[in-house]
Amino acid sequence: MIGWAKAAMPHLIVVPIVLPLATAALMLFVAERRRRLRAALNVCSCVAALAVAIALLLVVDERGAAAVGVYLPANWPAPFGIVLALDRLSAMMLVVTGVIAVAAVIYSVARWDRAGVHFHPLFQLQLMGVNGAFLTVDLFNLFVFFEVLLAASYGLLLHGSGAARVRAGLHYIAVNLFASSLFLVGVAVLYGAAGTLNLADFAARIPQVAAADRPLLHAGAAILAVAFLAKAAMWPLNFWLVPAYSAAGAPVAALFAILTKVGVYAILRVWTLFFGIDAGESAHFGGAALTWIGMASLAVASIGMLASHHPGRLAAWGVVISSATLVTAIGFARPLLTAGALFYLVGSTFALAALFLLVELIDRAREVEPKVPVDDVDPMPFSVEYIERPDSNLDEDESVLIGRIIPGALAFLGLAFVACALMIGGLPPLSGFLGKVAMLSSALAPEPELASDPLSAPGIAALAMVVVLIGSGFLSLVGLSRAGIRYFWAPQERAAPRLRLIETVPIATLLVLCALLTIRAEPVMRYAAKTAQALHQPAAYVDAVLTARPVERR
Repeated sequence: MIGWAKAAMPHLIVVPIVLPLATAALMLFVAERRRRLRAALNVCSCVAALAVAIALLLVVDERGAAAVGVYLPANWPAPFGIVLALDRLSAMMLVVTGVIAVAAVIYSVARWDRAGVHFHPLFQLQLMGVNGAFLTVDLFNLFVFFEVLLAASYGLLLHGSGAARVRAGLHYIAVNLFASSLFLVGVAVLYGAAGTLNLADFAARIPQVAAADRPLLHAGAAILAVAFLAKAAMWPLNFWLVPAYSAAGAPVAALFAILTKVGVYAILRVWTLFFGIDAGESAHFGGAALTWIGMASLAVASIGMLASHHPGRLAAWGVVISSATLVTAIGFARPLLTAGALFYLVGSTFALAALFLLVELIDRAREVEPKVPVDDVDPMPFSVEYIERPDSNLDEDESVLIGRIIPGALAFLGLAFVACALMIGGLPPLSGFLGKVAMLSSALAPEPELASDPLSAPGIAALAMVVVLIGSGFLSLVGLSRAGIRYFWAPQERAAPRLRLIETVPIATLLVLCALLTIRAEPVMRYAAKTAQALHQPAAYVDAVLTARPVERR
């Protein structure tokens, strides 16, 4: 597979964009009533895109930390033409997106794709926008892909209709239109300061920007950062996320778990290129602001998690916690801290997607009413003979608890919820704990090569991050535990829900991947460390983009 991927590498880079676009276009020629065919096309496209993403990741990983693949769609060199570039970070994000997309689309086939029209084409268009944002090397094209994914997300959010979705959708659209307007303003200001929109070309020009133009450069970067932070759901522009995500359908909300990571990716990519160690007077501009905004968002989201009762709102606040943790780590500009954040990103995104899928099943379990009197309901799927003893544990109805079998559906829901809670709270033995330990270790034991940086010593910012990160994990665990007690432990006179295999497999797969991240933590962390090192030393990325030559026409 790696050999084939190597040979096709230049053309495979564009496949994650072209494949969903072509699939969505093909679906428009399939009548809406033929939903099974549309669903089959969607599933096949998502699986194929995931296979391509894995192949690209394997090739990039084999080529080393500085490996960068470049594709020129218009056959014009940078910075004049559109450029797509694949490095370790882009490949990782493509794989994460592919995994969540496959899980969400398989889950949707059970019934959610029939709740409205055009679900499958919108799903593919959103994947096109997300993948394009991860691959583009141009600010304006980044804006275009943002708008593609947002336009598709508007339709997906309203899929299934309902007053709650419409109300949340209005706020969601308004905030994102505001952020998009800021995006354009920031791009215009940056173009006026540096005369280019290509990210690599911009990074090469920043050290030569005149002193008189540097305030304009910083102002444009600040405006652009506000747009990215709004899309990453950072406080105080994150009020739209919880109502929108908790109102969305289960597979839509699971796919939305990656959307805030697109904002985080944009911050990480643009900030490390523009204001890295080679940016001259602008080196590490805005890093402290990112750290403190991330910690403020983390604190607000933790309180929101503690104040929420419904699993859907808990999952939505968990998305904010995940994004805020990543933004906090990015601002420190430390490769080891960034590596821990990238490791945490993968596991937390999988867990949040699984929790969004799980929420609908939990709600369904609470809505199930027994068709016979409760006293006549056999609490077990098959007959078990109880042996009453004077010392037996009894419930409120004087029924023996020892030997009672938990129905399989409730057992699955409960165990899956516990696994999601452990991941989001950052507790062992799952990978959320390892990611947080890696970040905290780096914050308290800074790297020697960054000793000249004021943030390199474990000062106020680093200590505050430790406190907030541990505190958010504790508050998240309290909120999730309370919901678990309410939904699973408290006595309820309800029969066990009926779950379909096609609904449980995606959830189980995502949680198994979280477990595999723990088992295979060393190679994954090694990959994350190489990725972080390449991000904070972007010379190879810049050189690969600027030296890419068009194919000669014969």
